Amino acid sequence: MSGVGTDLAIQIKDVTKIFGDSPERAMDLLCQGKSKADVQAETGHVVGLDGVSLDVAKGQIFVVMGLSGSGKSTLIRHVNRLIEPTAGEILVHGTDVLKMSRDGLRQFRRDTVTMVFQKFGLLPHRSVIDNVAYGLEVRGVDKVARVKEAEKWIETVGLSGYQNAWPRQLSGGQQQRVGLARALAMNTDIILMDEAFSALDPLIRSGMQDELINLQKALNKTILFITHDFDEALKIGDRIAVLRDGAVQQVGKPEDIVLKPANEHIEEFVREVNKARAIHVRAIMETGDVPPCELSVPADTRCEDVLPLFAEHDWVGVTDESGRQIGRITVKQVIKALARYSQGAG
Repeated sequence: MSGVGTDLAIQIKDVTKIFGDSPERAMDLLCQGKSKADVQAETGHVVGLDGVSLDVAKGQIFVVMGLSGSGKSTLIRHVNRLIEPTAGEILVHGTDVLKMSRDGLRQFRRDTVTMVFQKFGLLPHRSVIDNVAYGLEVRGVDKVARVKEAEKWIETVGLSGYQNAWPRQLSGGQQQRVGLARALAMNTDIILMDEAFSALDPLIRSGMQDELINLQKALNKTILFITHDFDEALKIGDRIAVLRDGAVQQVGKPEDIVLKPANEHIEEFVREVNKARAIHVRAIMETGDVPPCELSVPADTRCEDVLPLFAEHDWVGVTDESGRQIGRITVKQVIKALARYSQGAG
């Protein structure tokens, strides 16, 4: 992904959020280099975000991860202005969200961004199909059209036959699928997902991650995804930002975070993870004057996902964003990489 100009969907520029009645003193202390703990001790104010700057490219799953209290959920709520920053800028498709009027902000939340919450956020007195169609109803879409659209997305997320069920009749995983279908039905360019899968059982959670990855391949949305789970970040993220105490610690591709941690805090995260999950074929491919291959995969394909292709092919090509072959890999190279980096080794 290009990281400049019109290729950016979201730009977060030096955003700081201070929770308290008089943030000016706290801001001064931050500018002096004081820590979050020092600021709270001296002023009683809480630093939610401390000078956060991030660029999210169009069509990207950008994951923001960190422990509880790191500021990740505070950050995502700034994008659709559920929380107002103390300082900084937020641009979406080049438009300053902070300068939007009340009507402009309302339209922005209807037409440009949707949000999927950890607690599902379903309306208990509405059926599945009415929950999925709710945003379209608010947008003013007529009933026939919104029901048709809702049915399409209910089927897409694997809930056919549940159109008339009530939320209380569904499992947690099914409820989250309804929440995802509701967001997809709005057909916005940007989807905000705040710990969307963290309340689910591990097996169901893994299935929802796979569902999201598959949907993204087809839809090419811009997804800002919040999680505290490093394995989840590695699995779904095109890029990852790690927050601590409201400040960005590192931003990069999954393999950059895993193989080149910026500090001890991130080293703690990556020490026990299966690093092989973050390795992409671009990191191990054979380059130079390589012959064309019958089958090719994009350079950002994860090694663990390419293994099945070798059942019928000795070589698999590697292509850039334009589809041009830039290298090739063998099953031996993939297995060697997976063995080297699995179980935290490497």
